[in-house]
Amino acid sequence: MAEFDLSHGAWGGIYMVGTLASAVVMIWAGALTDVFRVRRLGGIVLGGMIVACLFMAVNNSVWLLPLAIFALRLTGQGMASHLASVSMARWYVAARGRALALASFGFLIGEALLPIIFVLALGYIGWRWSWGISALAVAALLPIMLVLLKAERTPQAVAEENQAVGLGSKHWTRPEVFKHWLFWMLVPLLVGPSAFGTAFFFHQVHLAEVKGWSHLQMVSLFPIYTVTSTVVSLAAGFAIDRFGAGRLLPILLIPVALGFFVFSVTGSLVGAAIGIILFGVTSGINATAPSAFWAEYFGTRHLGAIKAMATALMVLGSAIGPGLTGWIIDAGLNYSDQMTWVAGYYLLAAGLAFFGIRKAEQKLAVP
Repeated sequence: MAEFDLSHGAWGGIYMVGTLASAVVMIWAGALTDVFRVRRLGGIVLGGMIVACLFMAVNNSVWLLPLAIFALRLTGQGMASHLASVSMARWYVAARGRALALASFGFLIGEALLPIIFVLALGYIGWRWSWGISALAVAALLPIMLVLLKAERTPQAVAEENQAVGLGSKHWTRPEVFKHWLFWMLVPLLVGPSAFGTAFFFHQVHLAEVKGWSHLQMVSLFPIYTVTSTVVSLAAGFAIDRFGAGRLLPILLIPVALGFFVFSVTGSLVGAAIGIILFGVTSGINATAPSAFWAEYFGTRHLGAIKAMATALMVLGSAIGPGLTGWIIDAGLNYSDQMTWVAGYYLLAAGLAFFGIRKAEQKLAVP
């Protein structure tokens, strides 16, 4: 922001444009997981991520920042997380929840450690070299992934071996899911965590300033968030395998609603830690429940295409959140005060999802 002379609203707007573009592409790119092996797609995605990190490191034009954000978002939170969750949800049936919980560990650990690493690195090598080293880190992981997935099964073979149907004892296509009323009742729940959770991390410097903390004090709380997310993710995986994702999804937003309210009103780091713990509970459930839900309620044959649509919504939310909240900050309402209103939105979205899932589960095939 300082180097390109950007306000909170301008930086949030650039982030929104790049992320919106990646959400549109995700709808098409995510469906490729129904056809191609993860080994092949994963190599392309991580290769693209290396290029994106290098581009961010060397870019000197504010007009090219949306392109850099587009590349980072598409290859990172978009396709990388999509490939992992779709593969695990498709390959495992009886232990689907636990498999998804394990697959989410990388994402959760990254959310905890990378902010601290980057903040510390800023003081020694600057943000540009940090992005360059990120490219090298991804390049080092790429051959490891290719070796580990050498004997991977094809999506078509898995579809033949593991037939898991959804509502009405059928495999739903993406157009059919898009037209179903349940999907639209879940949209606020799907968009909310990515929109305002991303905004929380996006405006972390602003939040620290508003609360009177140093930036390092703020990011030092993130490992608490990760430990909570990891433990809850494992517990959620067992709960999904025992009770089903449909029972868990409606309560997804309750903890983060309470957490955002606590964080909004507190002025101490202890209160902030409590708020972040509650935020972590939702993140842990969110790491497993939505992916399992699509397989459970709409079948696995077209899971990649269906999950791509849901991931695109998530990416869309992560675009809208920082942009919208950044503009509101520029208008005079800091993000800490905005969090109370966000908590109210979360509660409304949770209620809508609860009634929708309760109505739909009557037509769910009994395993």
